[in-house]
Amino acid sequence: MTTDTVVFGEGHLSIEDVLAVAQRRAPAALQADAAFRQRIAKGAQFLDTLLDKEGVIYGVTTGYGDSCVVAVPLQHVEALPRHLYTFHGCGLGKLLDAEATRAVLAARLRSLSHGVSGVRLELLERLQGFLAEDVLPLIPEEGSVGASGDLTPLSYVAATLAGERDVLWRGEVRSAAEVHRALGWTPLTLRPKEALALMNGTAVMTGLACLAYARADYLLQLATRITALNVIALQGNPEHFDERLFAAKPHPGQTQVAAWLRQDLAIDAPTAPLHRLQDRYSLRCAPHVLGVLADSLGLLRQFIETELNSANDNPIIDAEAERVLHGGHFYGGHIAFAMDSLKNLVGNVADLLDRQLALLVDVRYNHGLPSNLSGAPADTAMINHGFKAVQIGASAWTAEALKNTLPASVFSRSTECHNQDKVSMGTIAARDALRSLELTEQVAAATLLAANQGVWLRQQGGHEALPAPLAQMREQLAEDFPPLIEDRALEGELRLCLERIRSRHWSLYA
Repeated sequence: MTTDTVVFGEGHLSIEDVLAVAQRRAPAALQADAAFRQRIAKGAQFLDTLLDKEGVIYGVTTGYGDSCVVAVPLQHVEALPRHLYTFHGCGLGKLLDAEATRAVLAARLRSLSHGVSGVRLELLERLQGFLAEDVLPLIPEEGSVGASGDLTPLSYVAATLAGERDVLWRGEVRSAAEVHRALGWTPLTLRPKEALALMNGTAVMTGLACLAYARADYLLQLATRITALNVIALQGNPEHFDERLFAAKPHPGQTQVAAWLRQDLAIDAPTAPLHRLQDRYSLRCAPHVLGVLADSLGLLRQFIETELNSANDNPIIDAEAERVLHGGHFYGGHIAFAMDSLKNLVGNVADLLDRQLALLVDVRYNHGLPSNLSGAPADTAMINHGFKAVQIGASAWTAEALKNTLPASVFSRSTECHNQDKVSMGTIAARDALRSLELTEQVAAATLLAANQGVWLRQQGGHEALPAPLAQMREQLAEDFPPLIEDRALEGELRLCLERIRSRHWSLYA
């Protein structure tokens, strides 16, 4: 359990840091040294100097997007931030859950703590205060095209910092103004550039990507463990995972998955007689399927953590060189690619496990297990159907996960009078990735319960003792999931299994 404070400042943050803050396993703190505080303050002071000189700064003395050619007189500059978050208050769809909202706040705080966004220290302190007091803006998840950043969803962060709109606090939906009063805070009046700095960035897609990465990492290990159980249940050939075999095609992630399977199956121990010299691909090629995800995680981490640890708003305020740099760092292309890729990788895991489950329930391929894995005695076998419907459900969830692999990033839409004429769709890709993970975790839950039943049935038939890792897993599963003898509705057990998966309940591989 993480307890160390996660410090937002000049240091690198990892995906695990964001996850610890999002799950309330670690407190968030702002870097406290004087040099850091001075650097943040200097950016805001430089902006004030430019305003005194009537400099032209996008989003500060001009309108937004296509309206960048519209000059804003100095007497209206102070009102512009409120107009920005107000007219973007048009999000729809479901609200981000508490964990996702904390991840978004963490991602935005990290970006602004670079000190090149022209915001005051007080704004960073209030964002940190939101995390510390668990004040969570209610953020609709739909409405961002991923450039200029996550404008609409992040407008809910900006507005609640200013004491407007609603938040979730202490389990209740409250007005932001009411919560500010209860905490003794004065709502922020956002300064020039501050609403733009909050909104014109990639915090929503990046926060969601951190959560998606962590779920995929655990899913990889769980799918490997499920495969090992199914090799036992289907009396497969463990020699498919021989170390010498994988030395001939040494993709590191693929090699790692094969090593995990050898560890689970105690490959050097005597094995039961083989039914097939070569198992069907969903067993034999499991390291090759899962290995693609394993080998991709490093690249995905690089993309996500670089984005997380970047200043990704526009313009960039370089107070040291006294320059305002107008660019496009709000563009979420790297997150879009990472999440579109993850959808593909995770969809293949769903398909692999679904194929394993199809083998388990079919007497033509399961090497002597009962039809549909039913544990019913002979006199009631004809009216019991075991995992028949579960396999249908898994097929449905797999189909939806595979349908969802269509990349979001290729559906760029020209917006804002063709000013934002090429956009990333990164937030849609991240939401899609989380949905694909949800579906694939459902397939994993179904296949895990079926594998558990298959191994139990083998043991009833006098199968040799399980290798230690699988024996321990079976003991843990037995605490929650009894054998299926007479038919029963399995929804409750599937939901419990999903809870176990999402809480990373089972320790799998070091």
